[in-house]
Amino acid sequence: MCKTMYLFFKLIVVCFAKYICFAEHLDLVVTLSGNYFTGRDFAKGVICIGELDIANITQFRNIWSYSGATFYEPEEVPDGFHCLGHYAQQNDRLLQGSLVVAREAASCQLINSRPALEKPLDYTLVWTNAGVYEDDNSECGCFWLPSPPEGYEALGYVVTRGPKKPSLEAVRCVRQDLTDPCENFRSVVNVERTCQVWKTRPCHRGTAGRGIPAGTFFCETNSVNSQESGIPCLKNCDPNLRAMPDLEQIHALIKHYGPTVFFHPQEKYLPSSVSWFFENGATLNKKDMKMGDPILAGGSNLPAGGTNDGEYWIDLPDDDTCEFVKVGNLKSAELYAHVKPAHGGTFTDIAMWVFCPFNGPAMIKVGLASFALQKVGRHTGDWEHFTLRISNFSGELSSVYYSEHSGGGWVDACDLEFISGNKAIVYSSRNGHASYAHPGCYLQGSENLGVGLRNDVARSDLSIDSSTRYKIISAEYLGDAVAEPCWLQYMREWGPTVTYNSRSEVDTVLSFLPFFLRFTAEAIFDSLPAELYEEEGPTGPKEKNNWDGDERC
Repeated sequence: MCKTMYLFFKLIVVCFAKYICFAEHLDLVVTLSGNYFTGRDFAKGVICIGELDIANITQFRNIWSYSGATFYEPEEVPDGFHCLGHYAQQNDRLLQGSLVVAREAASCQLINSRPALEKPLDYTLVWTNAGVYEDDNSECGCFWLPSPPEGYEALGYVVTRGPKKPSLEAVRCVRQDLTDPCENFRSVVNVERTCQVWKTRPCHRGTAGRGIPAGTFFCETNSVNSQESGIPCLKNCDPNLRAMPDLEQIHALIKHYGPTVFFHPQEKYLPSSVSWFFENGATLNKKDMKMGDPILAGGSNLPAGGTNDGEYWIDLPDDDTCEFVKVGNLKSAELYAHVKPAHGGTFTDIAMWVFCPFNGPAMIKVGLASFALQKVGRHTGDWEHFTLRISNFSGELSSVYYSEHSGGGWVDACDLEFISGNKAIVYSSRNGHASYAHPGCYLQGSENLGVGLRNDVARSDLSIDSSTRYKIISAEYLGDAVAEPCWLQYMREWGPTVTYNSRSEVDTVLSFLPFFLRFTAEAIFDSLPAELYEEEGPTGPKEKNNWDGDERC
């Protein structure tokens, strides 16, 4: 009993602390919005997407809870705006979601004679647990799908406590040509194995994607796991993306939210600026040519455009300065910011790229033992990044994407570690420079078995404050407002390809393992990306598929 009470109060303290931290974060954001965001339609609360104005609601009223999840309807909906569906979230997380509400835009030119929004004609009962409450159905939960008029789409479900059908005024349906397809993204809850509730996201994402998440959920009641959701999202039909920040606002955002990047206290291979790398002997090499040419300041003699055809690559100097350049120069280092629209221009992504002249060798972990390798993982030239996602409704930091080698993940603002005000922390892993939100040892492999490549991150005196040491290198939606550097147009590799059997180095370590563990470990290492076992320089930021596309999760 005492232990149970202790855990209960501990949970309350943790949740309260998170709430206070997040509340302070939001207060600072409001201050920033009032002082800086005066241009365009950024952070004005309402975004015009063609025939619709939309707003973002973050205040909710609890409708019904069941099986570890709670379902909500929006509160404080502005006059004239309409709900499009209800919101669902697991109970083990701080309530932090949002719902989009919409109204018809008064100033737009109609491209269709029919209104953008219409009431549903009726509702279809999709799921209920009324059988659990045989004596009192007033406590049951019911999921209702609006029945839209012809040519319209329902963008979400309505949840009720009790079997009474919702009012036709509860939601609005959206004209079909103003919607975009969605896909199931993450499971919220599986209710009694008969109903799967999903978060959804637009199928078309990236800079060209026009889909806008409504914040609603999809309810799947059969055993077939369809990738595409049965409900669509909104589509931004305004080509101007008028809610995106201007250049002055971008600088304000980076100065306000720019994270501090901490490198491991034993990090040997630190970042540098690209210009420092060029000025200290980096060479441009061409296929079938024995000697490389020095790279001019700014990379003006690098071949621009094209594809990674293997004709050119960048290399370290081939003289005594090679080891000096390998370890980088932290004093010169800066973050390179690429600013782009996300979710149909309702969010701004600021991808911040860091360059390291060299990526060091990996370390593998098998159980409690760790082994430093000599070759696996190392290569010349290393580009890593993290991305700030900022709401264009409010100017608030929504989440941060941490890139981890060939993947990564989004971390919500309330789960971040902050160092000063609204500035989050990014931990860069030793030798490999992958990004993480919290210190520790992360395995690329099997966490359960404790087998894989180690990624160690910790705070140290080695750091870069991206809020002051940055350079905006691209913001295509602003036209010619940002001059892209010459080196950004270089689409080939930033390091040579060196062929050797580095996998044998791993096999040598695994050969000392007990027989019963060896084959399991081998299977795990076989599943890791092939590029870990060869020395090949990466391509630059603009050649990555997440330059124009969505982040890889």
